[in-house]
Amino acid sequence: MSEQSPDKPLLGEQSPDKPLPDRQGDGRLIVFEGPEGAGKSTQLRLLAARLEQAGRSVITTREPGGTPEGDQIRALVLEPSLHVTPLAEFLLYSASRAQLVSEVIGPALAAGQTVLCDRYTGSSVAYQGYGRGLDLDFVARVNHEATGGLRPDLTVLLDIDPVAGLQRVAQRGASDRLERADLDFHHRVRRGFLAQADAEGWRLFDAARDEQRLGEQIWRLLREYLGL
Repeated sequence: MSEQSPDKPLLGEQSPDKPLPDRQGDGRLIVFEGPEGAGKSTQLRLLAARLEQAGRSVITTREPGGTPEGDQIRALVLEPSLHVTPLAEFLLYSASRAQLVSEVIGPALAAGQTVLCDRYTGSSVAYQGYGRGLDLDFVARVNHEATGGLRPDLTVLLDIDPVAGLQRVAQRGASDRLERADLDFHHRVRRGFLAQADAEGWRLFDAARDEQRLGEQIWRLLREYLGL
């Protein structure tokens, strides 16, 4: 599969008429996905602040992590000195995800809150499916079991070329085990994300552009979606 051409229109910028899922009640699960260095955490924080200013009750969380158990799994699975097999890696991520959905995401949605999550099942498809080569049907089945079938209402996919993304990572200092993987791995991961970009509820944005302009585009999408 070839990578998306840089001049191909991005979904989040050109397809506002593409329908998004409609969950019953006020709770919404909004996920940020993307390769390393795409700026997910930054854009998630910007969006959280804007949503709170608009009167939404917001919870931010991340994968792996978000619970005491998940944070310990995160420390293990991202430790650069350890060798973790692809299957063990995926199952560790899935264990963290199951705990997060049960303890944090599910209750918050039931309470009508907006949950912003840094990574979710799409990352397992990209990293462990495309990147590590695990069977995609197997990844989908385990994702379903770990989440109880809970799908995001909206997935914001921030796309960036791996070379540029890893340069950003290097500027931050110490890198984790996945960030240290070879460039071919990161190209496969990017292809894995782009392969999901046409899925229901996904919106694709160019993460190489100015941080503030990108934030404004994401905010425009969310305002329309949430009716703010």
